[in-house]
Amino acid sequence: MTISANQWLDRIRSLPLERTVRIMNVCGGHERSISMAGLRKALPASIELIPGPGCPVCICPEEDLFEAIQLALHEDIILVAFGDMLRVPVNVKKCDARTLEQAKARGADIRPLASPTEAVKIARENPETPVIFFAAGFETTTAPVAAMLVEGAPDNLFVLLSGRLTWPAVAMLLESGDAGFDALVAPGHVATVMGPEEWQFAVDKHNIPAAIAGFTPQSLLAAMYSVIRQIIDGRCFLDNCYPELVREGGNPAARRQLQQAFHVRAANWRGIGIIPGSGYVLRTAFMQHDARKHFPDYVEDARKRAGEMPPGCDCAKVVLGKIYPNECRLYGKACVPRNPVGPCMVSDEGACRIWWANGMRQPSPGKEAQANG
Repeated sequence: MTISANQWLDRIRSLPLERTVRIMNVCGGHERSISMAGLRKALPASIELIPGPGCPVCICPEEDLFEAIQLALHEDIILVAFGDMLRVPVNVKKCDARTLEQAKARGADIRPLASPTEAVKIARENPETPVIFFAAGFETTTAPVAAMLVEGAPDNLFVLLSGRLTWPAVAMLLESGDAGFDALVAPGHVATVMGPEEWQFAVDKHNIPAAIAGFTPQSLLAAMYSVIRQIIDGRCFLDNCYPELVREGGNPAARRQLQQAFHVRAANWRGIGIIPGSGYVLRTAFMQHDARKHFPDYVEDARKRAGEMPPGCDCAKVVLGKIYPNECRLYGKACVPRNPVGPCMVSDEGACRIWWANGMRQPSPGKEAQANG
């Protein structure tokens, strides 16, 4: 029997909650679904939903963006990137290009794309020109990049890789001793690729109730119901509330290609710093496609420092669930979608952009003022 969203809401409302329960929804896609469906307003006031670090555009290191901009401006290349990346700003002088979009306006050949297959097509259509694929993203977008390399990319196609794994950021929060949440709703699309087992650490190491959810209100509410019941019953486990797509072991072919193309090491997250075991790096066998090896002059170690958000921008706190989007000092003032200051106002997976798009237009002085959407 299929349970409707309203039925899940009724079940949640009937639970005997004696305190506030803070649930982190890791994924930007989850935050979008929650806001569009108005789940915060529909849930009891004792349930607090906290957006988490699941926006790859938001955490892409500032130095990687700067490198992509400089390559596009100063080399005779074609640079391709996922569309959201074109509007993410970096910290430079006002007279300099601060986004890929601005670099394109200055004459750089920069093209948005939706999938790695488009990068292959562009490279084959321009065999005499180096094509650099600025590949930022989490496991779900990095897996197709791995497949592109394993299956044989054109010789003139290079990858400027900025891929990250999702779970290490949540692990970092839990290990800090100040996680700020009592339960976890984990991303279904990542679990579809990597398997639900990636999130077992939350239960085993930190005694945090966890559930994997899809992107419908029904799946999200089922996951919320599960973790709240776990808290009430005093037992923690990892619940799969997205069984139609999430299977034990994930997608074996995708995982195999990720392992073939990349290895994992510590990596920088914009505004957050170095997180161990959180970044993908090209293996030696695919080094001929590494843009950093072929164009080493644009790698600037001096830019590799934590806290690289623009002055006054609190995107890092938003990403880590420490504040709500409308508690940022710039939200709705200097920072709006048409003129984003921080990366969280750029992407459709950024919490600030999502809240703004769903009607929360006013800054808030306190965490108690949540979005109604």
